[in-house]
Amino acid sequence: MMCEEMGFNAVKELSTIDGARIDLAILRENEKILAIEFENSYKWIKQRVLYNAIKVHRDGFSRLWIVYPFNNKPLRNSWVGSFIEELGVEVEVVHPKEVEEKVRNFLASLVGYDSKL
Repeated sequence: MMCEEMGFNAVKELSTIDGARIDLAILRENEKILAIEFENSYKWIKQRVLYNAIKVHRDGFSRLWIVYPFNNKPLRNSWVGSFIEELGVEVEVVHPKEVEEKVRNFLASLVGYDSKL
């Protein structure tokens, strides 16, 4: 609902051009604003983040948030982070408790909207 109020569209399980799916995509008309992937396991997380970054890059997104419930930093001291930088994808790991507020504030910053309203 908050997306639509600010002129964005949230799409669950967006199908990509190569047949993969993005858990949640935030779009504004034809512009791909933000891809959000939900990861619930710490096993193979670096590889999952890399796969997600490649997937969203191939579909035209430049910003990816990984919603991750654990307190460790999955990209710390990892070659994965530098490879993702080479792709030109900004990746941020977000705790599930922070997602709604971060999305609201991020979208508000794009349209100059006061997110406190």
